[in-house]
Formats: sequence, C-alpha cells, structure tokens
Amino acid sequence: IAARIKADMLKNFNLHTVVRLPEGVFAPYTDIPTNIIFFDTTKATEDIWFYEQPKPEGRKKYSKTAPLTMDELAPCLSWWNTREENEHAWKVHSSEIVKEDEVGRVIECNLDLKNPNSSGVVDHRTPIKIVESIEAKEQRVLSILEGVKRTLSELS
Repeated sequence: IAARIKADMLKNFNLHTVVRLPEGVFAPYTDIPTNIIFFDTTKATEDIWFYEQPKPEGRKKYSKTAPLTMDELAPCLSWWNTREENEHAWKVHSSEIVKEDEVGRVIECNLDLKNPNSSGVVDHRTPIKIVESIEAKEQRVLSILEGVKRTLSELS
C-alpha cells in the first residue's frame, strides 16, 4: 500500500526534489536519516533530483544540543537553483523508482535511494590497524570453529 501511495504521488504530482538529511538531525526523537520531499501540482513526475546533505568535516552526529545549522545547508541552497550533478546531487527518472509486476500492479516505489556518487564507508584507521583488526576477527572465527569441531567430535 505504501508503494502504491508513493507511485500515485509520482503520477499525480511533480515530485522534483528529495533532500536527504543525515542521521540524528531529529535526535533525540529519531536517529534515522530523514528525507524531505518537495513537490508541486504542475505535472506528473519525470525526473527527481536527490541531494544528500553531507555532515561537516569532524562532525560525528547531530543532537538536540548540536543541531543542523543554516550555515551547513548553504551548499544545498546554492545547488538548488543550478541543479547540476555532483558528489552530493544526482537525478533519477521516475520510471527507475516504480517497479510493477507482470499485470501492472505497483510492487515497489523506493524514494530512499543511496547516493551513486558516494564512495561508501570511509575507514580512517591506518592500514596496519585494519590488518590487525582482520587478524583478530580471523582468530575469533578459528576459535569458534575449533569449539564446533570439539563438540562434533564429542558427539561422534
């Protein structure tokens, strides 16, 4: 039902922009990332612009006492009128959002798209620390497997 409602919105309104806010912007009420949708009644949706609001350098999370500021939104506001793809902004055609089954019923309508320009999770550890972490996890796995082997041999 939620997918059909979103698909109807795309068909009946022009959903032109989705601004993705970082997690914690509405803390303590919720820590999940939030999407703000902008639409008008001029036409059906063709293209949807997504803008992912980045966290400032050094900022780990937002909170009630450390909220999102207007200064942090300045890049989004300057992008708003130019609408060019960059590391924080991308455009998707509405046909890529709505998935239908073989008889034309809406089965999915996902507006929570990940940034295709994002490099993913950044690991700031040194290479040696990463290798040490991998080794420690491997040792843990081997220890668990030894325990499983011991249990299985006791059952035989």
